[in-house]
Amino acid sequence: MQTVLPSIGHAPDFELRLASSAGDIRAAQRLRYRVFVKELGGGGPMVDHAAALEADHFDQWFDHLLLLDRALPPGDAVIGVYRLLRADQAALAGQFYSEDEYDLTALRSSGRTLLELGRSCVDARYRCGEALLHLWKGLAGYVADHGVEVLFGVASFHGTDPAALAAPLSLLHHRHLAPTELRARSLRHQPMDLIAEDALDRRAAMLQMPPLIKAYLRLGGHVGDGAYIDRAFNTTDVCLTMDTARLSATRRALYTRGRS
Repeated sequence: MQTVLPSIGHAPDFELRLASSAGDIRAAQRLRYRVFVKELGGGGPMVDHAAALEADHFDQWFDHLLLLDRALPPGDAVIGVYRLLRADQAALAGQFYSEDEYDLTALRSSGRTLLELGRSCVDARYRCGEALLHLWKGLAGYVADHGVEVLFGVASFHGTDPAALAAPLSLLHHRHLAPTELRARSLRHQPMDLIAEDALDRRAAMLQMPPLIKAYLRLGGHVGDGAYIDRAFNTTDVCLTMDTARLSATRRALYTRGRS
């Protein structure tokens, strides 16, 4: 049964920019609360239910890419977010966020310019439109401005039962495993090769794949070795990587679509 998303009821007036104030960051945290906590059932010490915020101590180090719909009241205008952490920012923070879940030795040793992505989400009312493409447009600009060569970050499946996710996890392992020189490894290693490749129903596996992970795969993204079960946040996580130098012309056009 296909999920029917609510309609926004108006033509959106999009604006894309980086957060520039504490108020901007709180708006991003409010959206993250609606998506990750209320919608997907996440929890843990980073959740402030009283204030309806999903926040952690890494927020102060990340750049926050915001997508706003200016047709909404200012307090509700943030409808899409991305957290972006360069290597120089990670040095100030003491680590990359993903290092709580993955050994990033291969990435750190690659000599490439790294950018960590995280906490990406879009308001449910906008998921059938152009919102994700606008976020990709902003990300493409940020990558170009900072000379980023490798994008990486944790992406999540809803739920913590590997057996229920056996098909998409196995597809990622068999078809999309990162090259050794860019392969992160789960610190709480959950094997992903749960179904033999010749027994895998690829179509069924793709139907279970979250839209964000599908988008990375279309752009040539890969995954690390093993999943990570985050019970507090009610997710099964994979570490995605994307080498921008390996993007084909077609993939690069998709990634930069609409960028002036």
